[in-house]
Amino acid sequence: MGEQPANLVQRILAGERRAIAHAISLADAEGPGADALAQLLAGHCGRAHVVGVTGPPGAGKSTLVNALIVELRGRGKRIGVIAVDPSSPVSGGALLGDRVRMQAGALDDGVFIRSLASRGHLGGLSRSTASAIAVLDAGGYDVVIVETVGAGQSEVEIATLATTCVVVVPPGLGDEVQALKAGILEVADILLVNKADRPEAQRTLADLNAMLRLRPAHRRVPLMSTVALSGEGVPALADAILGRGQAHVPAAAAQMV
Repeated sequence: MGEQPANLVQRILAGERRAIAHAISLADAEGPGADALAQLLAGHCGRAHVVGVTGPPGAGKSTLVNALIVELRGRGKRIGVIAVDPSSPVSGGALLGDRVRMQAGALDDGVFIRSLASRGHLGGLSRSTASAIAVLDAGGYDVVIVETVGAGQSEVEIATLATTCVVVVPPGLGDEVQALKAGILEVADILLVNKADRPEAQRTLADLNAMLRLRPAHRRVPLMSTVALSGEGVPALADAILGRGQAHVPAAAAQMV
């Protein structure tokens, strides 16, 4: 890969953005030196709070992540974002749709945003997501937000990597909530109805609340609402996320490829 892994790790630990970008690209391409880099980074991971943001298409995940960047940066947190996009059928690379809607950190050195292509990987992530988390963790980012691809109810892989999994539900799902119950709703640490200013949002909140009441007490999770475009409810969401404590990333370094 040109640069010795040990030297690259030292640059990552110093927070050098170019080194972080190079390391994520190396892991994503499964290039020479990726395994050695993973082993060297493993001892420097486990500090970042990893937040998974998942949910069906149309829930407003990218807009919500953008609002969270603004809120968390206002609290002095360094933020890393991994946006898993659908793959281009031509190039196989990420379509970058999510990053277009994340403008809050465009000129902020305290924010690092990277899109990864799913490349057909199931579960809403890419094969290199764990690797990218480990690099950003070692690079000194306090919170690493992972936005899944938005494919539907089977996006449960994020639960194996995230300390806090926020499942975002759009208003007006109606009976579709029943289908989601068997999938992503089950991995939520926080259930969130976004676009809560829409008339149908109250019905969705009521449906989800009724679902939560059927669960045993130890399996109930917070149910919250936001209007990500205006920022309404985002400070309370940030409080709930940070209140879950410092993250621990047991799987990210081990899963680096």
